[in-house]
This record gives sequence, C-alpha cells and structure tokens, in this order.
Amino acid sequence: MEPIASLSVELIIIAVTLISILYLFIMRPYDYWTKRGVMQIKPVPFFGNFIKPFFMKQASGYWLKEFYEKSDGLPYMGVYVLNQPGLMIRDPILIKQILLKDFNNFADKFMEAGRGDHLGNANLFIVKNPQWKILRTKISPVFTSGKLRNMFELMTKVGENLDTYMESLSLHGSGNKVEMKELCAKFTTDLIGTTAYGLEVNSLNNPNAEFRKFGKKIFTYDLFRTMELNFIFIVPQLAKLFNLKFFRGDSGAFLKQVFTETLNEREKSGAKRKDLIDLLIELKNKYAGEEDSSGIKFEGDILCGQAAIFFTGGYETSSTTMSYAFYELAKQPEIQEKLRFEIKNALEQNNGKITQDLINGLQYLDMVVSETLRMYPILPILDRKTMNDYKIPGTNLIIEKGIPVFIPLLGLHYDQKYFPKPQLFDPDRFSEENRNSRTNYVYMPFGEGPRNCIGMRLGLLQTKLGLIHIISQYELTTCDETKAEIDPRAYLTTVKGGIVLNLRKID
Repeated sequence: MEPIASLSVELIIIAVTLISILYLFIMRPYDYWTKRGVMQIKPVPFFGNFIKPFFMKQASGYWLKEFYEKSDGLPYMGVYVLNQPGLMIRDPILIKQILLKDFNNFADKFMEAGRGDHLGNANLFIVKNPQWKILRTKISPVFTSGKLRNMFELMTKVGENLDTYMESLSLHGSGNKVEMKELCAKFTTDLIGTTAYGLEVNSLNNPNAEFRKFGKKIFTYDLFRTMELNFIFIVPQLAKLFNLKFFRGDSGAFLKQVFTETLNEREKSGAKRKDLIDLLIELKNKYAGEEDSSGIKFEGDILCGQAAIFFTGGYETSSTTMSYAFYELAKQPEIQEKLRFEIKNALEQNNGKITQDLINGLQYLDMVVSETLRMYPILPILDRKTMNDYKIPGTNLIIEKGIPVFIPLLGLHYDQKYFPKPQLFDPDRFSEENRNSRTNYVYMPFGEGPRNCIGMRLGLLQTKLGLIHIISQYELTTCDETKAEIDPRAYLTTVKGGIVLNLRKID
C-alpha cells in the first residue's frame, strides 16, 4: 500500500505543479500594463477583461463604456481581450493624435477576418495597408457629390415603393402597430440593392426577396455568429486561426454571384444605371491589367468585396439608425411635431418633391439624426493597430508595435462633460452654436481622420430619405409592446427583437 500511497502523492504534486504552471502561463500577460505604470482593472484568467461580451452578457461597446467610466480623469487605461493587451484611449487630444496627426503609426484597423474570407479581407472596411491606401484613393471618386446625386435618382423610386407599402398597412383612423426595424431594413435593403447592384429588389412587397434573406443572415446573432464577429473585430488572431468569415458562406456566395452576373451582363449590354456597378466597371476598365507593388488588381474579389461591404454595411447601419430615431421621436411628440413641421414646410415650397437639395437643407432633421447617432453609434468602438513603437506625446509610455488601441465612442458620447444629461434625447445639442462650442474628437459616429467612413454621406442621405417619407405622413406613438433593447450579442449596435410602434396616417 505504501508504494501506491507514495505514487498518489507524487501524482497530486505533479498535477498541482502543472496547474500552477498553466495558471502562471495564462496570467503572465496580465501584468503588462502595471509594469508600465498604466491603470488596469484586474483581469479574469483566460478571458482578461472581456468576460461579459465573451459570454454574450453585454455588447462590446457597453463593455468598453464601463471601463471609460471607471478611468475618469485618466487619458488612457489598459485592458485585456483574452490575453491580448490593448490600450483604451479617452483623451480627445490623444485621440486626434492617433486618428489624424500620427495616422501613419495607426493606419491599420486591428480587426481581421480569416485567411479564407477573400471578400471580407478585400473590402475597404478591413483591408490592410498598403492595399487600403490604394483602394481608398481609387474608390473615393465613387462618393463625390455628383455621383451621389446620380444615385439619388435611383433612390427616389424606392421611396415611392415605401409609400405604396405603407398604404397597404391599414394605418388610417387610430392606426396600427408596426415593427419598425424590419420595415426600415426592407427599405434600406431595397435602396442598397438598387444603388449597389442595380437591381429592383423590392423586399418591401416581397417577403421572400433573396437580398433580404441573405442580408439578414449576415447579422443574425446565434451563438456561432456572435463569437465569429466578436473575434473578427477584437480577437483577430483567433479569427485567423479558425478561419472565421465576415461574410458567411452562403451569404458571401450569393453576393458574389449576383455581383458577377450583374457586372457581366452590364459589360455585355453596355447599359448604364449610374449605380455602384457602373462606377466599379469604370475602375476596372481604367486600371485594366495594372498591378502595383501591393498586388491589387481591380477585378474579381477586390471589386466584389467593395460591393459586398457596401451592401451589408449600408443596409444594416442605416436601418438601425432609422429605427432608433423613430423610437425616440415616438417617445417625444413635441420633437416629432417640430420635425414634421420642418419637413412639410419644405415639401410645400418644393411642390411636394423630395430632392437631394431639399434633404440637405433640413437643419432640424440633421440634428435629429445626429442625436440618434450620438445615443446609438452603429460602430461603438473605433479600433486601430500600432504599426510601429509609438511614444505617447508628453509621457514616457511607449505603445509597442502590434498593440491595439480602442476608442470607446459610447463612453465619449455619454460623457456628461461633453453632453449634459446624456440619457436624454435632445437634438438641440447639434445646433450650430452647440456644435461649434463642443470639444473636438468626442463625437465620431463615422470615425475621423483618413480612415473615416467613406460611405458617410450616402448613409445619411438614405436615412434622412426614409425619415422624411414616414414622418411627413404618419404620426408615431409608443404602445404596450414598445421597447428598444440593445442586443448584447452584437458587436455593432443592433436592436434586439425589433421596435414596435403605433403608426397613424395623418389625414
């Protein structure tokens, strides 16, 4: 018995030793910031500070907002995503340094899809340098004011389809309940379908429209999809290891097939629609056969990737912004009525016609949309990767090459120092006087600097178009089913379960 007892003791000692070594190995990175004199919150083994988003208890943007609030008075704070050290930046002056003045040291985003996701890694949203700079330079002309004006001609037809669809919902008299997120998603799917792919999708009147079905799949958050997108955005080393995709297999294949068929048909027929397909064909022809030192050719996945991100980013972001705007307007009828007065007055002076110039002239509408984006920024975290060792000006702290920096938009947008009573929906925050007096680099719903959102003006245009069509003709009120929860599983700001409001046709 003694040898057996002795062996058991030895096994216990070996097991304890191995567990201790494993624990020390896991915890080893977690003194990274304390060694450098930077404040950090005690991390949890393996998960770091990322435990709530990892288990889908809290959206990533709200996770970082908590750290923003805990670091009050500090310009930055150390965080850990699993065992990856990252630096959360909260000082507006330092944010400006990173996003603008010292951009070359932070030109890449930290996010990255798996190596097999050619569409995901080829698009302007994720692609790395030097390819990003080349793509951005050559694609920027697609979003000039003249090109947008041509696209707007296509968008007006979708607005008319929205009017027709709304008439079918029996909203006269006392009105009826409408789920606004799905309504807005159908509207923006149709808009992006026509401006990006040159197709009349009409998902408003066709519940089985393939564009809506596959677009919805990209942002349906089951367990795997939640982990997939969280890893792509914040733990890219695991996204690469497990070959995770920004565009899921069937959705990516669908978008690629539709793009290729449309592009080939357009090239064969020579037809012009003044949409994104036409503009990408122009790029393809202009740079045919060219390949620079970065390996970019304007063909195949490079072209398709731009159309794919244009579609997925365009429909989801704008529909979410519209939904939350309707929700806040329904809760505050005086703001809704003030907006309706501005819209109807402008329409009367323009013979009832909605034009791009009319939209651009609606100051209060712009204030409403700006305040919606403050409270519900679609991308609640801006991320960058340190390209070289970078010494923070005025300090001895060096951010080492490869370390991610995270800018917590939600924290900034809800900071009482910049936005008093931040939980209150107040469009007057964005009057010209208040805009001019506010600290710079605390409100950035589309990012800032060279890597800001290239589709910002188009996104704002389609959001405002949808608001005009609804607010000018329908009164929105809350009902017993009204709620507007943030989906804790989503990296982007996303509605959980929809937003139900009562709509009544204004006679």
